[in-house]
Amino acid sequence: MIGVDIARVLPPQVRHIIGKEQTQQLERTNGIVRQQTGLGHRRQNKFAKVWEQTLATVRLVVSYFNWIWVHSRFGNTAAQRSGLAIAPWSWNDLRGIPTLC
Repeated sequence: MIGVDIARVLPPQVRHIIGKEQTQQLERTNGIVRQQTGLGHRRQNKFAKVWEQTLATVRLVVSYFNWIWVHSRFGNTAAQRSGLAIAPWSWNDLRGIPTLC
């Protein structure tokens, strides 16, 4: 996937579909992000005081959950389920997309 044109990988528009049936999944993901990155804690204890660092970390976490992490029940990634990828990506694949990392 390294060197793939961004326009071919990402859709031109982002659709946000969040309804009552997705609330549990959204809350679970929010909890995972807060636990893994320390964003819900005091910044001086677990995280840099620079806002750009927070944005970069959130982008990496979202990219990981969308492109790399394989769901245990579905057996594929979120990008595969939405038709954006045919296989799980690796960190090296994400490095080739400058807007994600």
